[in-house]
Amino acid sequence: MKFDLVADFTFSNDVSKINSEIESIISVFNKSLVDKDKSIKIVVKKFEKNSLNLSISSKGIFRPHNALLQLKNVLCKELGKKHQLGIREIKITGYSIDFKLEKQPLKIFSIPFADLDIKGKKIKILLKDINEDFLHKNYIDRMINLAKEKVENQYYEGKGEFWKLIWESGEKKPVWLKDPTEEMVKLNWIKQGPTKGKWFYYAQAAAIMKAMEEIAIEEVLKPLGFQEIIESHIVPFDIWLKTGHMEGMPSEIYYVSEPVSRDVEKWERFIDLTKITKAVPVDELQKNISVPTAGICYAQCPIIYWSLKGKTVSEGSLPILVYDKTAISCRYESGGRHGIERVDEFHRIEPVYIGTKVQLLDLREKLIDRYKHVFNDIFELDWRMAWVTPWYMQQAGKIGEAYSQDTGTIDFEAFMPYRGDRNNSEWLEIQNLSILGDKYITAFNIKSQKSELWSGCSGIGLERWTTAFLAQKSLDPEKWPNGFKKYLKELPRGIEFL
Repeated sequence: MKFDLVADFTFSNDVSKINSEIESIISVFNKSLVDKDKSIKIVVKKFEKNSLNLSISSKGIFRPHNALLQLKNVLCKELGKKHQLGIREIKITGYSIDFKLEKQPLKIFSIPFADLDIKGKKIKILLKDINEDFLHKNYIDRMINLAKEKVENQYYEGKGEFWKLIWESGEKKPVWLKDPTEEMVKLNWIKQGPTKGKWFYYAQAAAIMKAMEEIAIEEVLKPLGFQEIIESHIVPFDIWLKTGHMEGMPSEIYYVSEPVSRDVEKWERFIDLTKITKAVPVDELQKNISVPTAGICYAQCPIIYWSLKGKTVSEGSLPILVYDKTAISCRYESGGRHGIERVDEFHRIEPVYIGTKVQLLDLREKLIDRYKHVFNDIFELDWRMAWVTPWYMQQAGKIGEAYSQDTGTIDFEAFMPYRGDRNNSEWLEIQNLSILGDKYITAFNIKSQKSELWSGCSGIGLERWTTAFLAQKSLDPEKWPNGFKKYLKELPRGIEFL
């Protein structure tokens, strides 16, 4: 990797009488750097009245921009004592970074703040007119990593998701072949919501969903010792920056804007326009709301991790087993919506578990056993389990990434008879179970007294459970398994429409 930087120091006063002294300070500093990295070299190019132009090059581990910032501190210290001089500004007039990629890019790409010159596996990042703040924030190393990541991701694009079957229940004869969403609409059990990707559940459908929730809690979570917590529906951006959601799926997030003020006078024109036009004056509204700094819950686990940020957990509290069922999840699905199983707004229970590697691997087996009990004995489903690309790798675009035996994601999938042949149609993912290693433990600086911690989660989607069950067992309670009837003895009458 080769770095070439050209920069200007602007001093607080004329330095033309002490140019040689400044050169001497730089020479001493240069020698101290060479002791650490023999490839680095600082060259004084030009002095003007109150400015200095210099270049720094390096082929080693010591970055020129880091050397530049250190040199500024040395000059300010030396010149400040003797001449009451300081450095007002650093300006980077040119910075090129040359390195070799592991793979040749398959197509042209770009990164912010820079021009790219790509020839085969060789790449040159060209920056100009960047300031000192840019250097302090370590953007440059992130830009190098981003360029490498973009090329790597090009080799994942177009790959099918990694999928490896590990267990299946065996074929069961379906009760019917209809789409449960369409049939529930006809029966007035559900209604398309007032905005796209949302649904209104009347009493019958709501009763089924609440039964699913009760089964998940009573048959899966409570027997394993999970405790309920309650969290906010609103997630600030700094949490999603740590979990990777902001860079992984910004196009799927529902964003939240706060009012700029509660002062009624500032809203007067908006109110007046609304009264006159009987419509929402969007242009006026935009003047009165702030730029979003948060979004609606995408998944419950980020805030659970945030609640433990910087904490040291006692050994006696391990493993931590908690779940939330109150926060409604929202994801912008755009054209991928279908029925109640692929929606923008959905209801889920999210168990999160934190403990030692041994504790979590043991918990995974126990969770699998509890899910098997529900899907086999209560729902009597035709279903299967498979190792898949972990969802956090999908966020990064690495959809072909495989699992490891310790960390990774297991998907639980159900056959949907209305979609066609069992062997060739698309099955529905109704459950997942992930062990994430120390990914979020490190991100949120969660520690224990002695042990190294891992974490994981296992989102339980109530709409998915409901759809899979009804797709195989119909809407007729007489055809439902006895195990499920224990939790829902009869459907409420609901509302009759004329």
